[in-house]
Amino acid sequence: MKIVIAGLGKVGKTLTKQLTADRHDVVVIDTNPEVVEGIVNVHDVMGVCGNGANYDIQEEAVGEGADLLIATTSSDEINILACLVAKKLGVGHTIARIRNPEYEKQLRFMREELGLSMVINPEKAVAREISRILRFPNALKLESFSKRRIELVEYRIGENNPLDGIRLASLYGSVKAKVLICAVARGQDIFIPSGDFALRQGDKIYLTSSPHELERFFRNLGLFRARASSVMIVGASKIAYYLALELSETGMHLKIIDSSEERCQQMSERLPRTLVIAGDGTDSDLLNEEGISQMDAFVALTGLDETNIILSMYATRQSVGKVVAKINRKSFADFVSSENMVDTVFSAGAVTSEMILQYIRAMQNSLGSKIKTLHRIVDERVEALEFGVTENISFVGVPFRELKLRDNLLIAGIVRRSGQIVIPGGNDSLRVGDDVIVVTTDTMLQDLNDIIK
Repeated sequence: MKIVIAGLGKVGKTLTKQLTADRHDVVVIDTNPEVVEGIVNVHDVMGVCGNGANYDIQEEAVGEGADLLIATTSSDEINILACLVAKKLGVGHTIARIRNPEYEKQLRFMREELGLSMVINPEKAVAREISRILRFPNALKLESFSKRRIELVEYRIGENNPLDGIRLASLYGSVKAKVLICAVARGQDIFIPSGDFALRQGDKIYLTSSPHELERFFRNLGLFRARASSVMIVGASKIAYYLALELSETGMHLKIIDSSEERCQQMSERLPRTLVIAGDGTDSDLLNEEGISQMDAFVALTGLDETNIILSMYATRQSVGKVVAKINRKSFADFVSSENMVDTVFSAGAVTSEMILQYIRAMQNSLGSKIKTLHRIVDERVEALEFGVTENISFVGVPFRELKLRDNLLIAGIVRRSGQIVIPGGNDSLRVGDDVIVVTTDTMLQDLNDIIK
């Protein structure tokens, strides 16, 4: 597909890298000539210097036509205008990043009346992800399929963990929970494991099942951690606002700390059920006074990655049950994750780019099957895809034991049309109307028929 990206900030650059790797024809637009030149020199893309909302600039970028325009500049208004101009130029699909909470109530209007295919609020998306993690603290990350009927959980095996040394075949027989470990990350190595695979301390494992069975799995192993009921947030950011909205609806007790009295006043007026404290969130005396050691969860959302890392490490030393940090710089995020310094790390740019990539892969759906959901896991080296099963699938009704699946690929879960969850075994098969989750190291898989050798 031909894709135009307007705005080369963190999200724009990330998308450029990933879309060129997926062999799309990419054109980039930015007002900074040095940024444009730099990305053209690194990636096989065409660069146009100028305002992405300008008709002439877009006309040069679109040329004879484009399938999609993605507007990710720092201005919501320019992003909206860029999408409107693209529609006038005949671009089929448009995606706008819109961050201002004041536009929240207008998003439906923008999609329906202005013709935007997709509107993304990065801060709200990150808040939603953090909220889900706090409801299931065992997970480092949590992804959903088939309207949350199946979930994929990332979990790290720590010291003295009962999973250390266990072979998967014996685990499934003894734990009495219908779960499937569909991927394992061990250092730089990735495994799509079979039954004779043995788990080790330090492994990151990826499990799929229904929410109920996942909870049962961790309970039976004596590893279950209850949903957080008290949460301390440092940084009265937009993410904090959306997160507090999500969590307050569940009855969680929330404290938000920020050094800006103005931000605290605004937050307090918007969130009457949340305790907002004006103070230095990096002051250990203040954190202790506000009871950090009694908190179930701690979330660091300041504007500085370094501050968020230090705060998270302090919260861990205070034995807080679940620690989450916003870290935008990928090198920092990779480092703290590899060293187990922070439980869970999120980046607004990473969440935004993943949502856009999901949309793009959905646009590429073949007639044979349909990608409903896509999540990239294990540092984006593995994909978990949800397909809808249609009559065109050649192996409908064939037991899995009779199929020769491609290497490094696993069928991780099935949701029947009735809503029944199936963790597949050799005697199971697909039926028309099923949703099926496939986990694979092949990041170019597009059709369910292609999982067969």
